[in-house]
Amino acid sequence: MHAQLQMRGLEAGVWAGTAYYLGDLNTEFRFNRPNLALGAAGRYNFNHRLAARASINYGRVSARDSDSKNTFERERNLSFYSDVYDITGQFEFNFLPYYHGSPDYFFTPYAFVGFSVFGYNPKALTNRGRVIALQPLGTEGQPQGQEYKRISAALAYGVGVRWDLTYELSLDVSLSLRNTLTDYLDDVSTTYPDLDRLREQRGDLSYVMSDRSKSPVEGERTPRSFTQRGDDSLNDHYMFLGMGINYYFGDVLCPKVHKGKKPRKPKRPKH
Repeated sequence: MHAQLQMRGLEAGVWAGTAYYLGDLNTEFRFNRPNLALGAAGRYNFNHRLAARASINYGRVSARDSDSKNTFERERNLSFYSDVYDITGQFEFNFLPYYHGSPDYFFTPYAFVGFSVFGYNPKALTNRGRVIALQPLGTEGQPQGQEYKRISAALAYGVGVRWDLTYELSLDVSLSLRNTLTDYLDDVSTTYPDLDRLREQRGDLSYVMSDRSKSPVEGERTPRSFTQRGDDSLNDHYMFLGMGINYYFGDVLCPKVHKGKKPRKPKRPKH
């Protein structure tokens, strides 16, 4: 019981790694376009098994139809990238007893589940290399002022391993997935709009960025209004793969009772 109480306490740390995307522009689980991801987190250990963690994270996700082996996707010829800003709260469960400073219980795999809120802004390059934000263009015929929101939520879950370097310092490696509540992380979800009407209402740029399909005959384009552009039966996903370093501040001590005392390192736990 005493050893478990000593495991209570706060940790803080930073992590870095890569971000990936799965969705309408990556239906084949390709991981050929890793992008930078990083973040900072705080963790409260309830005992040697359970903890709660809050984190602020950043990652860039991207995909191109030109990478696909699917004929429909290659002819669709869309692409995007988006910076994702993510705030997540999660509960963690250690599969093995884990005590900071213990020579025997210094390592554990763990699993976690939680909830995320994130902001995103899908963009793409024009043929001339100009960066364009896609949401304001209404590429699937959304009425002006009724475009999809650029803030959404997600179920967060994943697995990891962590181990002590010293009593205070530990490392962890984790794979963290997000099942989002939006299908517009990539600006692609349903069908092509009435492209002629889109051009009239939104201009040439909206028209061009909505339909970037390749033509079977050079100089000709197949009419694609109201045909399939995406698949709205599944929402988009993103994930983080990273390594972090954490600092453990020690036992939680009551200032009135333990005034002036430093946190004690845990004793070796009993089996």
